[in-house]
Amino acid sequence: SLRGSWRLRSGNGSVSLRAEVPGCVHTALLRRGLIQDPYYRFNDVVYRWISLDNWTYSRTFKTPFDVRKWQKVNLVFEGVDTVAQILLNNVTVGRTDNMFNRYSFDITSVIKEVNLVEVRFMSAVSYAAEQSRCHKAYSIPPACPPPEQKGECHVNFIRKEQCSFSWDWGPSFPTQGIWKDVRIEAYNHYHLIYFSVTPFFVKSAQQWCLEIESIFDVVSSKPVAGRVTVSIPKLQTQQTFSVKLQPGEGSIVLLVNINKTSAVEAWWPNGHGKQTGYNMKTTFIVEAGYQIEKFSKAYFRTVELVQEPIPGSPGLSFYFRINGRPIFLKGSNWIPADSFQDRVTYDTLRLLLKSAADANMNALRVWGGGVYEQDEFYDICDEVGIMIWQDFMFACALYPTDQNYLASVRAEVLHQVRRLKSHPSIILWSGNNENEAAISSNWFSIPRAEREIYIRDYLMLYVKNIREIVVSEDRSRPFIASSPTNGLESVKESWISQDPYDTHYGDTHFYDYNKDCWNWTVYPKTRFASEYGFQSWPSFSTIEKVSSAEDWSYISNFSLHRQHHDSGNVQMLQEVGYHFKLPQSTDPVKRFKDTIYLTQVMQAQCTKTETEFYRASQSEIIKGEGHTMGALYWQLNDIWQAPSWASLEYGGKWKLLHYFARNFFAPLLPVAYEDQGVLYIYGVSDLHVDQKLTLRVVVHTWSSLEPVCTLDKEGVIVKAQSAVPIYKESISDVLERCRNCTRKSCVITFCLVGEDGLQSPTNHFFLSSLKDAVGLEKTQLSASVSKQDDTYIFVLQTTAIAPFVSLDVGSIKGRFSDNGFLMTEKKKVVVFYPWEPTSVEELENSLTLTSLLDVV
Repeated sequence: SLRGSWRLRSGNGSVSLRAEVPGCVHTALLRRGLIQDPYYRFNDVVYRWISLDNWTYSRTFKTPFDVRKWQKVNLVFEGVDTVAQILLNNVTVGRTDNMFNRYSFDITSVIKEVNLVEVRFMSAVSYAAEQSRCHKAYSIPPACPPPEQKGECHVNFIRKEQCSFSWDWGPSFPTQGIWKDVRIEAYNHYHLIYFSVTPFFVKSAQQWCLEIESIFDVVSSKPVAGRVTVSIPKLQTQQTFSVKLQPGEGSIVLLVNINKTSAVEAWWPNGHGKQTGYNMKTTFIVEAGYQIEKFSKAYFRTVELVQEPIPGSPGLSFYFRINGRPIFLKGSNWIPADSFQDRVTYDTLRLLLKSAADANMNALRVWGGGVYEQDEFYDICDEVGIMIWQDFMFACALYPTDQNYLASVRAEVLHQVRRLKSHPSIILWSGNNENEAAISSNWFSIPRAEREIYIRDYLMLYVKNIREIVVSEDRSRPFIASSPTNGLESVKESWISQDPYDTHYGDTHFYDYNKDCWNWTVYPKTRFASEYGFQSWPSFSTIEKVSSAEDWSYISNFSLHRQHHDSGNVQMLQEVGYHFKLPQSTDPVKRFKDTIYLTQVMQAQCTKTETEFYRASQSEIIKGEGHTMGALYWQLNDIWQAPSWASLEYGGKWKLLHYFARNFFAPLLPVAYEDQGVLYIYGVSDLHVDQKLTLRVVVHTWSSLEPVCTLDKEGVIVKAQSAVPIYKESISDVLERCRNCTRKSCVITFCLVGEDGLQSPTNHFFLSSLKDAVGLEKTQLSASVSKQDDTYIFVLQTTAIAPFVSLDVGSIKGRFSDNGFLMTEKKKVVVFYPWEPTSVEELENSLTLTSLLDVV
């Protein structure tokens, strides 16, 4: 391994320092105290010089073996970011131009006992500009990001993390560095490069089999013969194969039939069963007498993307069947967890992914503008049951298709599919993010006469290259060319449909920041909602770390600088203003904190309304629309401390939205909506058996903790994995039944209760905007804290009904069992799960309790 300490120097040599590999220039400078935190205040712009320079990494190393004894020696980089010339002992052994590729350079004739290795980087920004200049025939939009993103241009000309040149939720830090493992490999005879295991269920034989693919580099000039033994002890399965390896790089594919008498446990998504995996050992013994043992895990699951006609509706369905069972996908979209990938540790990933699973999510879409995540990311998803919709790394742009570019992309796709295809968590490959829509809706104002060129490029890149590689490398899961797409309908329309947002096909992305988000009729009744959402600000404790006192106002230069989405800060206030009074405090910091709180309340309530609409639409067709089978809101996590669509702040703190998600993604949930003066409640279930339940509907006046009336509807049947109407009453009847009630003076809460302690979260339905609510009083909220085992118990007390009660313990890492709730009882118990050691005293001192009427 060549991990560890290297030298790093700037283009003219004026800056020279020690740097860690894996790593990048920014984190090396930060570690040595040569720059401040890049995320502090305006440093994303102040430190632009770093990415404009050309940096060089170098180190000397002693070869730990006798060079003459090995037929082949390679210098292997798992990841180089991005454009570099690689030298060993002053001989150029290769070049790199793709962050997502694995590079192996033959150094057999160059390596000595003591060696100097150098990686000379070229600024990604300069390289992208130069590539764009060289592409003379026609321009490839977009040239630059919008000004509010403060980013760099021509990112589509470099195979690098697309959002590293800026995005509407992230800063511009076009890094340089050796971002993954680097090592020397020496071998005689043969060497195993890739090893993958994919399951298939053979229907005719009613039997599982595993396809095991091994890709070798064979050094000898003639074929070598050998034996391969595969054993899975727990499934009483062992098979031995004779193989012949041809000279050069090639693959062998073995089919292992699983013993029919063994009961195979399938891998299931979170909430639908266990994530069983079986230990498997594969032994290669080749005539040279040199044996390789490979330990891996075998998972058994099937995935189908079902697109077929629906009775009573034009178009086609779009849903996933896992192990033959239709599954409603509940989750979000994943972006890179940091601008500097070397800071994304196993613990970072585990915390974020565990938070997704803890919020009842079963799916995440790895979005096409970031990176193909590290192996550990997919390992954790395999383990906690999170299905992955995996985009290839192309987003919101058109791309060149010259021969060099395509060759680089082909190598990237081949490498990534081979690296990742053994993971049961990955259920779909998707060619790009929004590029079908970009062409079909003409985002870049391309004159009609020139459209053909770009359509040809699109087909060349995603269909002729990416798709063909995926189809030949991985038969075990579906491929779509873009998201959003009309799926098979897009294919029929030569891969670019007239309207990729058509609700009768495929998946949709939907954003609208101007309409009232509490009004469910603005949302598309789509087959699959793969992107939708609303912005909010992260909590004050998160912002405080990267700002100074003068920044703490919603209209400060800092607040404007941090908002990378056009008019984002204004849109949030507008959305808040529909239903809440805007903060008026004369104390600017109080006003800032109140505004932050309201943006989080608004984001949570809006996303709840939209997600519940999608979940409630899964079993019905209305005017040809419906059968919604997925809700993945934008976005799960943050790349830095800034306003964004995320439900998890940078560092992992849960926003109110994430607490709401835990409820709106609950396996059993009642959902209410109003249509033409009638209140409907649906029972939504992801459970595998029908449930006989009691629906409890409680009406409160805002002014009293005592309910005005309670209705228990017994014997309610909620069918397995469906959404069914279980209650219907006109609002005027409800108000009359509960006497002294008006829309403005009352609020409705409801839940489902079953046998054996089965209970849904308590849901709420507002009959009017809260700014118009009558009888709401400012409450005295208090909390006592005690320790119980590894958790802390917060007992909350209130003197009046309190909407959107928020508990915040500042920078203490951990999460609550519930937050942002409507408190309609005198007392409520909330559990705090710490992620690091803390104490009752620390929690008491850090606690802030806020509810709606604390905003002034």
